[in-house]
Amino acid sequence: MTQQFLLLPHRFRRFGRRLAALGLCCWAAAVAAPLGLALAGPIQTVPGMPPVIDPSNLYSETAAGKLSPAVARALARIYVPNRVSSDVYVIDPATLKVVARFKVGSHPQHIVPSWDLKTLWVTDNADDRKGNVGGSLTPIDPQTGKPGAAVPVDDPYNMYFTPDGTSAIVVAEKLRRLDFRDPQSMKLQSSLPTPGCHGVNHADFSIDGRYAIFTCEFHGGGLVKIDMVNRKVVGYLKLSKGGMPQDICISPDGKIFYVADMHADGVFMVDGDAFKETGFIDTGIGTHGLYPSRDATQLYVANRGSHLTRGHPRGKGSVSVIDFATRKVVATWPIPGGGSPDMGNVSADGKQLWLSGRFDNVVYDIDTATGAVKKIPVGQEPHGLTVWPLPGRYSLGHTGNLR
Repeated sequence: MTQQFLLLPHRFRRFGRRLAALGLCCWAAAVAAPLGLALAGPIQTVPGMPPVIDPSNLYSETAAGKLSPAVARALARIYVPNRVSSDVYVIDPATLKVVARFKVGSHPQHIVPSWDLKTLWVTDNADDRKGNVGGSLTPIDPQTGKPGAAVPVDDPYNMYFTPDGTSAIVVAEKLRRLDFRDPQSMKLQSSLPTPGCHGVNHADFSIDGRYAIFTCEFHGGGLVKIDMVNRKVVGYLKLSKGGMPQDICISPDGKIFYVADMHADGVFMVDGDAFKETGFIDTGIGTHGLYPSRDATQLYVANRGSHLTRGHPRGKGSVSVIDFATRKVVATWPIPGGGSPDMGNVSADGKQLWLSGRFDNVVYDIDTATGAVKKIPVGQEPHGLTVWPLPGRYSLGHTGNLR
């Protein structure tokens, strides 16, 4: 049978090609939907927040080599706050030597990079034996490594920044409150009580910046969801077991929040939009800190080796490596001789994971290819250390949550 072809004028042939292309797009969407494949579009962020470059990987701009011009003159250093000895140790990562130290307040907890990457803030939630809450924020110039004058602030256990950079969020743990402050002067703008969140401490933000989820460490633990646009509490979530949530980290695609729980010995998975627990991954004893790899394919999980807030040296500390794609542990690196890996971050090139050894008075330099560990003695009870500089466009706070 001979096939017949109708020759159309050029303008109709061009229209036909457009229809064919439209049909192909519709077919692709029809195939993708039942397979659960997302045809990613641009993320509509809150006003003032830098755009999400890759909707499938919100960490795309924190990859190795993507250093901002804002950190071009920063010294390569590891800043370690020691809670009990009330000081900050400064380590040169090239020599693994302590090159400076200085006193800060009475209970320095975390070293927090500012939203604009120009300042490192030491959070110090000092209090006296009578329970009176005080505290301060001490700025460090990352170009010199030297501290400036402390700014008096109520109960700054930790600190974050709104995605648009207009406010610092001081996490007043004992006061169960989030204080929004001017990110430069730290003058109070407003306060948000979180009465159902005992021990509010760590947080991460949705991919579009519209909400944040904070962990609640004490009294059985849980999570609190904050509407960042209207600055109000959306609700609370009680997790199914454990009861002492610590760090929290969003997945590269923005769909899942990973929550470390040091009593559950693993990581909960929570659908942030639905604010619903969706799964759990066993890791190790005293699960604590969470850090994505520079290529955003893995999540490093620090297991502190103890369920106690004041643990003992040489515990069964380890680091678990979770594959983001499969949501499974693909490696576990024990600390040789025992240890207490707590908080820190990944080096700018992604080759080293730096963690404080909370109850061993050391810092761990961990090879991310092999899990090999080097130890550097520091002050008493090192906590939320920061690696600097790091790749990224802006900081959301904590020990270097950049995007």
